[in-house]
Amino acid sequence: MSKIAYINDEPFPFEEGVTILNFVKENKNKRAIPTLCDAPNLDPFGSCRVCSVEVALQQGGKTKTMASCHTPLTEGMYVYTDTPSVKKLRKNIVELVLTDHPLDCLTCEVNGNCELQTVAAEVGIREVRYPEGKTHLDRHKDHSHPYMTSDLSKCINCYRCVRACDEVQGQFVLTMAGRGFDSHIAKGIEQTFFESDCVSCGACAQACPTSAISDVFQSKSIAKAKTTRTICTYCGVGCNLEVATDGSNEILSIRAPYEAEANGGHTCLKGRYAFKFYNHPDRLRSPMIKNKKTGEFVEVSWDEAYTYITNELNRIKSTSGPDAIAGISSARTPNEENYLMQKFIRAVVGTNNIDCCARVCHSPTALGMQRAFGTGAATNSIHDLEYTDCILVIGANPTDAHPVTGAKIKQKFMKGVTSIVIDPRRIELAKYATYHLQLRPGTNVAMLNMMLYYVITDGLVDENFVKNRTEGFEELKEEILRIDIDALEAITGVDRNLVREATRAYATAKAAMEFHGLGVTEHSQGTFAIQLIADLAMITGNIGKPGAGVNPLRGQNNVQGAADMGAQPHQGAGYLDVTDPEVNHRYNTFYKREVPSHIGYKIPEMFDAAINGDLKALWIIGEDVVQTDPNTNKVIKAMNSVDLLVVQELFMTETAKHATVILPGASFLEKEGTFTNGERRIQRVNRVVEPLPGTKPDGQIIVDIMNRMGYEQPDYTAAGVLEEVSQIVPFFAGVKWEELGDNGKQWPVKPDGTDTKMLHTDSFKRGLGLFTYFPFQESKEIITYQKDYPYIITTNRELEHYNCGAMTRRTGNVEILTEDVLMINPDDAAKEGIADGDMVCVESPRGKVDIKAFVTDEMKPGILSSTFHFPEVMLNIITSDEHCSEALCPEYKVVSCRIRKARKTHLRKAGELEEVH
Repeated sequence: MSKIAYINDEPFPFEEGVTILNFVKENKNKRAIPTLCDAPNLDPFGSCRVCSVEVALQQGGKTKTMASCHTPLTEGMYVYTDTPSVKKLRKNIVELVLTDHPLDCLTCEVNGNCELQTVAAEVGIREVRYPEGKTHLDRHKDHSHPYMTSDLSKCINCYRCVRACDEVQGQFVLTMAGRGFDSHIAKGIEQTFFESDCVSCGACAQACPTSAISDVFQSKSIAKAKTTRTICTYCGVGCNLEVATDGSNEILSIRAPYEAEANGGHTCLKGRYAFKFYNHPDRLRSPMIKNKKTGEFVEVSWDEAYTYITNELNRIKSTSGPDAIAGISSARTPNEENYLMQKFIRAVVGTNNIDCCARVCHSPTALGMQRAFGTGAATNSIHDLEYTDCILVIGANPTDAHPVTGAKIKQKFMKGVTSIVIDPRRIELAKYATYHLQLRPGTNVAMLNMMLYYVITDGLVDENFVKNRTEGFEELKEEILRIDIDALEAITGVDRNLVREATRAYATAKAAMEFHGLGVTEHSQGTFAIQLIADLAMITGNIGKPGAGVNPLRGQNNVQGAADMGAQPHQGAGYLDVTDPEVNHRYNTFYKREVPSHIGYKIPEMFDAAINGDLKALWIIGEDVVQTDPNTNKVIKAMNSVDLLVVQELFMTETAKHATVILPGASFLEKEGTFTNGERRIQRVNRVVEPLPGTKPDGQIIVDIMNRMGYEQPDYTAAGVLEEVSQIVPFFAGVKWEELGDNGKQWPVKPDGTDTKMLHTDSFKRGLGLFTYFPFQESKEIITYQKDYPYIITTNRELEHYNCGAMTRRTGNVEILTEDVLMINPDDAAKEGIADGDMVCVESPRGKVDIKAFVTDEMKPGILSSTFHFPEVMLNIITSDEHCSEALCPEYKVVSCRIRKARKTHLRKAGELEEVH
């Protein structure tokens, strides 16, 4: 029941726990009480006192001056917002602030958008009566960083930057140093931004009410023609962005909207700052066809490119059949473009040979969760972190790979929520975790079986949930009780007592929330590990309730959506089984074409078929498979084996170099559509600028080819294609472009537009949740090669870059992280005579690469780790051809190798595969 309090003697209802400031904002207006130290995404602090109000406990009673930002409202409280004494106090406070602030407003970058300027006007400042201060005016301006800047003479000591660094990002780089009038913001130990541990998220710059901390893009400047709301193109968090442009098709800056549900006013350095790739000189600006004699690319018109492609596709289709053609769609492009690509391959070409990069990342997640639950997507929303008592992170490094979600998880870890990290690396979260189970790469199944064993033997099973919501438990229990704990302890390399303690913490929590990444899926037993994670959640009742669930951290921005739209060979749009006669009839009727009913090639099978001569044409959109798929030399052989390789790209990637035809596509900033993030949130991607001259949105390219090949498809519009999608994808039934708003909707969306925050609350999609047991099996990579290749290298992603780095390497990010490095334990480095910074030759049964050593105790002895962001290294030369037995996801995380100090001291140039060792 609502309570009553009064604003200037006018009664208003309120709910328990609201502050005076928020109460007034909700019932009057946001500027009814001026503030300087308050920010929407920060906790109340009370340092500036500009928000002071007078409060009485009864009408006409004695008043007391209080800071409204952190004072809780109580029933019957009388709040007076603009009495003469309050006005005088506020004016005096701001005057004192201005004595230590340069009055150069007309030349300041935030002129017209400065909160100090606004508040000074609101409280009636026309002159400053106090003498000008000297202490801060001579402070050094910091321009050391590719993005972050500071001019601390503009600082008003509101602490907002410090709190943003602490409360939002959790990095603790900024602090208030000095005492009295010498108080000032310090970075690290009085360092520059570049020297400090700053992760360049920009939270401090956005929080700063002046220009004391800003960025090179002057993102708080009002020098812009308009702002456009869109969605980030990088990871699966799906951050909302507010992009500022001028009147000449130029992007000026990016900020994070505070009201965005996905990211709440926060984003990482990629989303906020790494946008300059969009008009980089390296952008492809014309279609090109490779001259067969010279091997050189020749620029051609769009009409010439389309004619060449359609002639070749028709020739191959008539001579070798439609199954000699395949397509790889892109998890970077919107849902609508993925939908059109799979429709083109199925309805126009006539084959199910369509896949996307979900194959090489989360295909085991989709398959494993579909088997267990009936749906292969996140069960809960990220917001459920507010309700969890325990967080389990398996095979994921979210502070680097999913930074905004990672920052939220890190905050929970630091605030004492029971936390478990299962990872071969001592990742950042492991340093704050209650338990870190640092297992050997490739042993997730063994570890999960140990946890299931202790749940059962320690009597921690949620009997009610198991009895009423699941099936197969007795069979699972029988198998689990047979396992040899001694053997599994030796296999994982983790003390059984630590595993038992962590298991008890997870199982006894009121709500335990699981997150996993590619450290689970990119294994030969990846799908089985996902099914065992599902077992662990079900056996403890951690499904279908707030603060719990199984939640994959999706790698690319729209990897969820690409799979939703049917960019996979065994399931069409909406995850409908292509081999089911009823489904096949439905597709035939809807597309008005005969759609094949046999499963097509997955990406690894495409490569095999190309090498074997069965696949003659391959169309790739926005995926650099040569740099990012495993066993590079095999991939190159596959690319060179087809008659027609069409690559739709932004840049001349390693894959594009092998193309027959290159088609210049448009970046996310130049197109419209929807992305679906890792929590099933469908959000609008709005065009910010027009496509560069000579380029086209990828959806329009596909439509053009469909029409050229005799299939009538209207010109691309996001709203139009989304309407078509809603008619064939059951869980998009109520999705309408104009109703998505700024924050989107989480599927399934009912026909009436109601969305779904949490899955499986009453029942599973398949009816009952399915328990399944899987024994641990050693990777063939280890069994076959461990004797001659004793080290294990596992791949990862770094914060500053994304996948092949084609975009981020063309931004300021490359000044922060300049190269791939090999993480190696100090003991291994000493044993091999390798010092930090030395070039190391890493050799596997597939080949060799040279890479710089980074000696760190983050890895256990015998375990190495690296990234493949830079083509100068081409790390995937050494990765293997092993795959998940069920989903064919490559086993990037277990690669046998041997190392030695390299004889050369420099990296090769990008694109060269020859090495001198």
